[in-house]
Amino acid sequence: MPISSQKDNALNGFKIFAGSSNPVFAKQVCAYLGKSLGNAKVSTFSDGEIQIEIKENVRSKDVFIIQATCAPVNDNLMELLLMADALKRSSASKITAVIPYFGYARQDKKVAPRVPISAKLVADLIENAGITRVITMDLHAGQIQGFFNIPVDNLYAAPVIISYIKSNFNMDDIIIVSPDAGGVERARAFAKRLQSGLAIVDKRRDAPNIAKAMAVIGNVSDKIAIILDDMVDTAGTLSEAAQALLENGAREVHCCCSHPVLSGPAIDRIKESDLSTLVVTDTIPLSDKAAVCDKIKVLSIAEIVGEGMLRSFKGESVSSLFV
Repeated sequence: MPISSQKDNALNGFKIFAGSSNPVFAKQVCAYLGKSLGNAKVSTFSDGEIQIEIKENVRSKDVFIIQATCAPVNDNLMELLLMADALKRSSASKITAVIPYFGYARQDKKVAPRVPISAKLVADLIENAGITRVITMDLHAGQIQGFFNIPVDNLYAAPVIISYIKSNFNMDDIIIVSPDAGGVERARAFAKRLQSGLAIVDKRRDAPNIAKAMAVIGNVSDKIAIILDDMVDTAGTLSEAAQALLENGAREVHCCCSHPVLSGPAIDRIKESDLSTLVVTDTIPLSDKAAVCDKIKVLSIAEIVGEGMLRSFKGESVSSLFV
């Protein structure tokens, strides 16, 4: 994936800072780009207020802030906004928010009377903080890009996940599965790239974070079923889907997803489920409990994000990364 321009010395106006959400990932991106992480102080007052101080000159620089808005979501979002404001007031030329996981993305429409469209509000906050571009990864809903009046580059973990599947499974044995109707487009794109079959789990949700898998659409008999999703939160959908697939004759069930939210009872459910493996990326750092779960495997998307940042800085095509 690296391009020759990465090796040159034309990155003098390129600065990278990071919040506290995923420091290991930020360092991996910096290592790929051959740049050191900028010096910024992130601290809190005794009452919980976040304090940001940029410790180096950024005047007229093209600045990137790496910060996933994962748990604690509100603290990480506030860090991003305050860091952007500090950089804006320090006369940075451009400020790009690199948000591997975009929190509040699931609240992208009104699903009931008198509820907010939280993803739109977050987009407004990001713009008003002075951010001039957003680079993110596998948005929960593509239309969120339209909530912004600034450019948004939505990157995809697909190349890394597809490479993993090809290296670890016989293509004649697998079938790609969407865990619900909303993920069919994503699953179909993977199935097309892998030249495999497609199945869908019909899911009925009675309450938020509570799901019941009802039926499997498609023939999974004697197949290795690979569930494709953008995120795993409480793993309720995942565990129900794995059970339904095995009951319909699947030989094994695996899952690949971009964002390991893994909140609440997720790890216990994964351990107790019929799932053989859960393959995730490092958009969100794993908790200590998740890190020692032998079913969970982590793939790095630091190179994809780093390449997206580099191409954005140099005015080169980002979409060609995925064509």
